[in-house]
Amino acid sequence: MMMVSENNMTIKVTPPTEGLFDLMIFARHADSQDPYNWVCSYQIQCLEPHNGEKLPENPFHFWGLHQKVRDFGIKESSHKGDLLVAPQGTLLLTLQTSRPLLAMYELVHKDLDAALSKKCLVAQAEEEKLSCHVLCHFQGYYRLSVFVKDLGGITFRNAANFLIRCLRPVNQNELFPSGLSMHCGSGISSSSHGLSNPSHSSPIITTKMGKCNITFHTPNDIEVTASLSKDKVISAKYPLERYVLVTHLRTKVSVCVALPESGVYKVGLFGRSKDQTDFVHICDYVLRCFSDPSWPPFPRVYSLWGRGCVLLEPRTGMLQEQSWVRFRVKVPKAHQTVVIGQERTVLQQSPSGVWEGDVFTGAVGTQVKLAAKFNQHCSSLEVILAFEVGGGSPASLGCSG
Repeated sequence: MMMVSENNMTIKVTPPTEGLFDLMIFARHADSQDPYNWVCSYQIQCLEPHNGEKLPENPFHFWGLHQKVRDFGIKESSHKGDLLVAPQGTLLLTLQTSRPLLAMYELVHKDLDAALSKKCLVAQAEEEKLSCHVLCHFQGYYRLSVFVKDLGGITFRNAANFLIRCLRPVNQNELFPSGLSMHCGSGISSSSHGLSNPSHSSPIITTKMGKCNITFHTPNDIEVTASLSKDKVISAKYPLERYVLVTHLRTKVSVCVALPESGVYKVGLFGRSKDQTDFVHICDYVLRCFSDPSWPPFPRVYSLWGRGCVLLEPRTGMLQEQSWVRFRVKVPKAHQTVVIGQERTVLQQSPSGVWEGDVFTGAVGTQVKLAAKFNQHCSSLEVILAFEVGGGSPASLGCSG
């Protein structure tokens, strides 16, 4: 196990059996591509072999930080030693950087395949810091390799290789979701898209209630949308997209998530400016809930639900049968707002600009639609939200919080 810094080198040797061994050391100038030259040898006599687990393979030959890691833009690591211990199967590695960098990570263990390995890592890239949250699914030794490049760079370079020892692994149902990007949490990507002042800077959010509200400040020309995914959905009655509601206020965007069941989810944020037609990925969050939530879905959202539209009441997309429900909603530029269900109810606009009124839900299975007229010279209505009427008690349909 070789560790090299600018001015010294350390080699730790664990002979596989007892006996006499030759250790040969080769070297070359750090900037050279010439062959290595033999410089010295040592004889090591092993009287009693160490019967511990073998180290994971390391094709990069060195452990710890690269000899020229400062040239790569890395100033220091949160872990100084040659061995990182994860007693409970979790580890947070941070690298302070002298300039913005992008990073990729590789986690290797003798029992870990490539697909499962990706579910053990969450990467975050900030202006002056790289972070990697690691979960260890098996006991024993791991190699965590770090590859970095500048924002305009072409190739990733191996900057560090850390040896991790896990004493107590985590369960498979606690692993991170599939498909996470290298931009998790707030950081370089979110700020480059104009998002600032995040409510959650860390990429991992744990909720006991099964609800979460992620907010960013946004410029006026940025539109944000969100996706919710989970590797294995067990009991959710509706598509997971119904459990996310995005609200654009004047200078802020709010992504409200209400989970239908326990587990680990990925929340993906996407954005586009006024001159773009397609949304591009901004960042991901990991949302964890190990209690037993069963929130109802939000209403179905249509394309005209845009900036400035705010659903105040009801906050659930499932309405109780044969009951009166108070509707309160902000719809900018609407000349008239109507709720169409078993009956047609015209909402009245208050002095504060909120459209409101009491709506009778009707029988189970009725679809209740919120529609608006945006052109006073045209009689057509545009649907912006749709609700379902279901049975059960108000408690089972969720609160309006």
